[in-house]
Amino acid sequence: MPQVSLRFYEELNDFLPGSLRKRTFEKEFTGTQSVKHLIENLGVPHTEVEIILVNGQSVDLSYPLQEGDRISVYPMFELLDISPLLHLRIKPMRDPRFIADAHLGKLSRYLRLLGFDCLFFNDAGDSNLARLSVEQGRVLLTRDRGLLIRRNITHGCFIHATEPRQQLMEIVQRLQLEDMYNPFTRCMECNSQLTTVEKKRIEDELPDPVRQHYNDFWRCSECGRIYWKGSHYRELRAFIDSLILPVTKQ
Repeated sequence: MPQVSLRFYEELNDFLPGSLRKRTFEKEFTGTQSVKHLIENLGVPHTEVEIILVNGQSVDLSYPLQEGDRISVYPMFELLDISPLLHLRIKPMRDPRFIADAHLGKLSRYLRLLGFDCLFFNDAGDSNLARLSVEQGRVLLTRDRGLLIRRNITHGCFIHATEPRQQLMEIVQRLQLEDMYNPFTRCMECNSQLTTVEKKRIEDELPDPVRQHYNDFWRCSECGRIYWKGSHYRELRAFIDSLILPVTKQ
């Protein structure tokens, strides 16, 4: 049976059995098999892969395996200029938008807090999540590697961390979002944009202490939720500062 040799780099090793991590190993294949099929059979979602080199040459996911191929598989590069090499995505997302699966509700709220457009549904189902990701050009966030293996998914990110704040840090660092967010501009409840609203237009909706002590207000354009810079705002501000990210304070 024909064989190829493989080596996975950096965080892609997290998807592999311990015996295969951070080393070159041999793998048999049968028939006409693509490199994508081989990689995903080993448990690595194709959305986590940025560069595949076969015998030193960059290839795409459809490359048909050949006896004796030497395959190197790399994750998304953050600091290294790899523009001369072939990217597996059709094009990078310059204005990242997200959709999170049902297990990442807190992460979706945190992304909205930073100003990112992030859809979240409790019961959308895997097929609908995949469809919306593709149709709306959203990065699919999930801890389900099987969901990312779906053929039609082009932009996805497997979340390794289990604690929501660590998940947020993971996304910001991996996708280099530090210079792209704008906190307190999006509703954490429904994901719509916030707009300033005059106090006199909403006074009847405010609790007495809020009406007495605050004058600046924002309202969600979709659900109508009202925001002001009270104690909750200060807690969220402190949380953002604790991320040690270059946020411009408001």
